Parts: sequence; structure tokens; C-alpha cells
Amino acid sequence: MQDFLVALIMPKQTILKQILIWRAKYISHRQFVYILSVVIGFTSGVGAVVLKNLTHFIQHLLEGNLIKYYYHAFYFLFPIIGLTLVYLAIKYVIRNKVSHGIPSTLYAISKRKGIMKQYQMFGSILTAPLTVGFGGSVGLEGPTVATGAAIGSNISRMFHMNQNTRNLLIGCAAAGAMSSIFKAPIAAIIFAIEVFSLDLTIASMLPLLLASLSAILTSYFFFGNDILLPFRIEDEFVLSDAPFYIILGVFAAITSIYFAQVYDKIQKFFDKIGTPIKRLIVGGVGLGLLIYFIPPLYGEGFDVINNLIAGNAEKALENNLMQMDLTNIWIVILLLAGLVFFKIIASSLTFGAGGVGGIFAPTLFMGSIMGNCIAKIINHCGLFSSPISESNFTLVGMAGLLAGVLHAPLTAIFLIAELTGGYELFIPLMLTATISFGLTKYFSPHSVYNMQLGRKGELITHDKDHAVLTFMNIDKVIETNFVSITSNMNLGEIINTAVIQSKRNIFPVIDAKTKALVGIILLDDLRPIMFDQDLYGEIRAHDIMQPAPEIIDVDKDKMTDIMKKFQDSSAWNLPVVKNDVYIGFVSKSKLLTAYRRQLINFTK
Repeated sequence: MQDFLVALIMPKQTILKQILIWRAKYISHRQFVYILSVVIGFTSGVGAVVLKNLTHFIQHLLEGNLIKYYYHAFYFLFPIIGLTLVYLAIKYVIRNKVSHGIPSTLYAISKRKGIMKQYQMFGSILTAPLTVGFGGSVGLEGPTVATGAAIGSNISRMFHMNQNTRNLLIGCAAAGAMSSIFKAPIAAIIFAIEVFSLDLTIASMLPLLLASLSAILTSYFFFGNDILLPFRIEDEFVLSDAPFYIILGVFAAITSIYFAQVYDKIQKFFDKIGTPIKRLIVGGVGLGLLIYFIPPLYGEGFDVINNLIAGNAEKALENNLMQMDLTNIWIVILLLAGLVFFKIIASSLTFGAGGVGGIFAPTLFMGSIMGNCIAKIINHCGLFSSPISESNFTLVGMAGLLAGVLHAPLTAIFLIAELTGGYELFIPLMLTATISFGLTKYFSPHSVYNMQLGRKGELITHDKDHAVLTFMNIDKVIETNFVSITSNMNLGEIINTAVIQSKRNIFPVIDAKTKALVGIILLDDLRPIMFDQDLYGEIRAHDIMQPAPEIIDVDKDKMTDIMKKFQDSSAWNLPVVKNDVYIGFVSKSKLLTAYRRQLINFTK
């Protein structure tokens, strides 16, 4: 059996080796990156097709037949069944945790040098359709991006690409996924640049263009001309509507802050629940109850968005359990406001219960309803003579919430502009998105995607200095060749066991029992007394030690904090502790050398 496996593996290794040799001889690195970007764009497009078709097949099978023709209570049962199937798939099939799509990709870029594990190539494909198809109130965009990114990362590793190229190809996968889903290739490129903080250069632009083009052609091949949000602008923008779009931007910011706060609080609540089974029960039952009473929260919600864009708000709300009178416009507005309020709760419960999905679709869902709701209030409050376009406000509302929640205003503007087939709404899109992004950024410095990474200081940003520091690994600059002494050692022991044996001019003083750092002794502190043998038995380490100017804690301090400690203390060496136990020193010279080396790699 072993010989068979060796025989099976060896040809593959030989073929790959031959490809690598041929590539090195005949194709430059840049040309090969272009080829890989096309391949990754295609695979991202195929991943989007598979995810979407699986999800819609499950959703049509369940919601189209069982719920519609049998019993409404299935709205309560299906989310619980779906989340249970996800739990079983993760535990017994994938056997690894399947994290949320885009945050897990951002973490791979910031802390794993762009390396994503192989199971991430298929983990979301197995779990996201079960989550969304059975009614989980999340989207497919995040899992699609994560699938494409994992494929891009593993292809990069297979062909021995460096870290910068891996990160670029992950960005290509993200652009390909978004291009395939929305058929918006320019917005997809901007999304990859904004969310993944890629440098906008000629070297990065062409691979992104090729990946986006490859993916959209794949989408057209499988789906034809069908698009997710079919719409053509009929009502032109007029200058008198500008104040209303400013109001929409303010409400989009308020809704974005509400979105981020609720999402964060519910995730923290589930983090405190001990076991996955308990989280599944709490989240599944909560989600089932919400969808039972508010059926429009079932799944992604693009049917609701399309009905609102088409002006059919009553059709979007026709499944309300209380059978409220939808001819009364204020009841319609109340129900729409309820959808905005509860959608993020339903999405957070889905994630908390162990579901796999993304927050892109919930953001579009909430933004469209918010915009439509505000337009209806303006048109029916009786204060203004000329009505405003409810369909335009529905579209611009989506852009406003995308800009606020994702901190991606350019993606929001160009996505809606491409979806509508023109730039007639460019001015209102810019107004609303800019105001929403500016206000949200002031109150919530990190987007929902990078909220957790931002708190830990592990987030890659367009600030190159901060990005370089994020990529640096503190473990590689810790020096351990310092001779430590205990606080009860006398001067004679210090001279014989430390000064004579060490080549360094600084000595950490530690507690003999706990190994905790209690102070430091400099060689300059010892010089005035080290040759007076009469003091060898009288003076002890705790008599002459001094507190360290700063202490680096590897579990708590980010690289930016470490740099600041060196700057504030003016020290050349700072002690390092882990779990309050001394482990070594970091020198400023070695840190700056590592920074310079990382900067060179980062800017190649």
C-alpha cells in the first residue's frame, strides 16, 4: 500500500517540478503572476457559481415547497436544522473550525503571511449553503471570497510564491469572487483594494483586472445575463433632492453604528457561552423564532430588495404573521423599520450559533430597506410638495450602509453605479456614502470585517508604516543570551556567575521561585563597587537593581506598542516577559534591522 501511495504521489511531484523548471526558464515572475491571476479569477468564479447554485437549490426546495404548501412553522424549524447540519459537517467532515469569510482572510494576511489551510478551500462550500439555504440570515459573499482566497493562497504556495505575491493573489481572488457574484468588475477591484488594503500600483492593478475579468466571464458563461439586482434608473437626480440625500447619509451612519454595536455585543455574548452545542441551541432557537414571526429575514433577502427597488413593498411584506393592513402606508413603514432593526440581530444569531456566511448581503438588505423607508416618510409626511424617488433612495441607501458598515465608500459608490448600468446617481451616491463613512468612522474606527483584528492591532491598513509593523514577528527579535541573576545573590556571586560569564552589559534580576522579572542591573551600576572585595558578601542584587524603563509583554503588546515604548523610554534594550515570566530582551538595533528588512520585502 505504501509503495502504491509513493507511486501515486511521485508523478505529481515530478510534473510540478517540471512545470517550475519550465516556468523559471521561459516565463518571468511578473508574467507568471498574470497567468495565476487569470486562473484564480476563474476558480473564484466557479466557487461563486457552486455556492450560489447549492444555496438556491436548497432554498427553493425548502421555502418553495415545504413552507409555501405545507406549514408556516417550518420557518422556525429549518434554521435549527440547517445550523445542526453545519455543526455536524464541521465536526465530522471538515474537522476544523470554519471561520467567517473575510475576517478569516484578513487574519491570514496579517498574521499568517497569506497562508490559508487547505480545508478552507472547501469548508465554506459545504457549510455556507446549509446555513443560508436553511434560512440563516447571512450572505454568500464572504464565504465566496474566503473560498477563492484559500484557493489563491494554496496555488501560490504550490508554485512557491513569496508573501507579497500571495497577498496580491488573495486580493485577486476577492476581486474575482465579487466580480462573479455582482457582475461589477470595477467595484470588485476597488473592494479588494479597500478591504484588503492592497497597494494600488501598476504591478497590482493588472493582476486584479485579469482576475476580475476572468471571473465575470465565468459568471456570464454559467448564468448568462442574469444579475443579482436587476434595475435601470428611471428617475433622474435633481439638485433639490441633495438635502434629502444628506439626511439619508446621516441615517445611514446611525444605522451603521447600530449594526456594528449590535453585532459586536451579540458576538461577545456567544463567546461567553461554553460549548458549541449550547451556542447552537441558543442561537438556533432565537433565529428560528425571529424568522417565524418575520419571514422576510429568511436567507439572504435579495427578493425583498428587488421588490423594494421595483416599488412592490407590499409584496416584500406579504408574509407578515399578523396579517397587518398593507394598504396603510404607515404600517408598511413600521414593518420596514422593524426589518432594519431585526436583520442584524438575526445575522448575529446565525453567526453565534455556528453558521457560516457573510455580512455583505445583510448590509445591502438593511441599507435598501432603510433608504426606502426614509423616502416613504419624506413623501408621506405632507411637508414637501414634490415626491422623491423611492427606488433611487433604496439603491443609494444600500451604498450608504455599505460605506458605513464596511468602511468601503468607493466600493459602495461603484458597486451601485455598475449595478444600475450608469452613473446618473453618482452625485447622490457620493453624498450619502461620504457622509455615512465619515460619521461612522468617527464613532467606530474599525469596520465590522476588521473589528476584532483592529482591537488586537493585527489589522493591515494603507498606512505602510503600520502595515510593516503588523507583519513583523516579535518572537524573531527576542534575544535570550543575557545571564540572569536572582534577587538574593550577593555581589561576589553576581561578579563570578554573571559579569565574568556574560558578554552583555545588562543583567535581568528575577525571582528565584516565580522567575518573574523584578528589576535590572546595568554594568555601569557595578563598576564603582565590583573590585571592592570587602563588599562581595554584604551587597545583594536587590540593593543595586533598578526598575526596567519599560517591560514588553508578548501576550499584550502589539508591535506598535513596542516601538512606542522604545521611543518613550529612550532605552536600547527592554526586557520581555510572557505570563509574567522573564524570557529575554529586545534591542532597539535588532528591532530596527528587522523593520528595515520587512520594509524592503513589503515594498518589493
